[in-house]
Amino acid sequence: MGKPSQRLVLLSILTGTFLVPVNSTMIAVGLPTISEALAVPLSQASWVITIYLIVMAAVQPIAGKLGDLYGKRTMFLLGMGLFLAAAAACIFSFHLLWLIVFRAIQAVGGAIAAPNASALIREVVPKEQLGKAFGTFGLLMGLGAAIGPLAGSLLIGLWGWTSIFWVNLPFALFSLAAAFAYLPKSAPVRSGQSLDIPGSAYLAIGLTLLTLIVTHPQWFNIWTAALLVVTVMLFIRRELRCTEPLIRFALFKSPMFASANVSILLSNAMMYSTILVMPVLLQQQFHYSVQAAGMMLFLFSLAMSVFSWFGGSWSERLGQRRLVRISFIVQGAALLGCLGIYGYPSIPFIAAVLLVGGVGAGIGTPSMQSASLQSVSRDMSGVASGIFSTFRYIGGMAASVMVSLMADYHSLFYCLLALAVIGVPLSQGFREARKVSAQN
Repeated sequence: MGKPSQRLVLLSILTGTFLVPVNSTMIAVGLPTISEALAVPLSQASWVITIYLIVMAAVQPIAGKLGDLYGKRTMFLLGMGLFLAAAAACIFSFHLLWLIVFRAIQAVGGAIAAPNASALIREVVPKEQLGKAFGTFGLLMGLGAAIGPLAGSLLIGLWGWTSIFWVNLPFALFSLAAAFAYLPKSAPVRSGQSLDIPGSAYLAIGLTLLTLIVTHPQWFNIWTAALLVVTVMLFIRRELRCTEPLIRFALFKSPMFASANVSILLSNAMMYSTILVMPVLLQQQFHYSVQAAGMMLFLFSLAMSVFSWFGGSWSERLGQRRLVRISFIVQGAALLGCLGIYGYPSIPFIAAVLLVGGVGAGIGTPSMQSASLQSVSRDMSGVASGIFSTFRYIGGMAASVMVSLMADYHSLFYCLLALAVIGVPLSQGFREARKVSAQN
């Protein structure tokens, strides 16, 4: 493959995957506008984010295996095709139900494309350039999450809420066309792996039912409760009997593995709660513009991305336990600052609080992820990664539920502060990086 072709391959992959984190954060600043435009309560409008997280949690763990079974190029093209079609459909969805349905399809596309993108990079990039390529991949994924709120606020201010879906079309179309033209064809790797599709379905149904019952108590009755119990029992039964389950419960016997996964759930719950609640708080209570809210969230996401990189660099020197503990303490301090916003709702103070929150959210994540992998044998690393990804998205889903339930954000910030306090002793489950290396 010549250099121009290789660059086009990388550009097509990176352009497509960049859209996945952008779309998970860009829509946050648009929730108040979407709620008003569709004439629905904010708690109902938040389902356009919740469904995205639920589908990501259920589909992403099996997406890599789909690439092995049917070809990574095929699955990347399928994922980007679904993402493009769903984004176009969202533009013309002027009823909340259809918007939620097409956001779910968009999440399916993103969940299929993202894991296969990293596998394709490994195939098409020379070994000596892999570090640089994956560094660029990670940087763009982080920047996508950071740019999302700012881009969303600017687009909505100029052209309304549908523009946050319009902007996907040229980039997704370019990624799809370039990938179709330049991605090399490769034979599927049929290694006898099985897909836990029933497990994914049970997980998605269970999470949806639980979210629906918690956020809409009027839906709670003997039938929905029974359906939830049956779904949970079917999921547990499936995971215990499946040869390659979505969640291997035996791994949680390791304190380090359990601590890593619970930590990312708590951390993501705090992070996503901040992303969801700040635009609403700033626009509706303190009457800031959507552009100002977007800029504030950009600072938060940028700090999170930058300090995630620093956290990875410092992990060996400072140790995982210390970094995770610092992460929860700093996030707790930021949440105290969030309570202080009610007394000092000035832009400098809000910016400082969100910068501190971004530092806390980012600095411990690499240690949580590496601890999850280091606590299992090498042949179980794929399963461990899938479980970690699932817990990450469940944390985001929990945030969406809490924000929907708590109209008084004072109560929300106190609940999130409790999660940060729980995280501090939880960090004891991590071992120092030097000790882990010595044992492995």
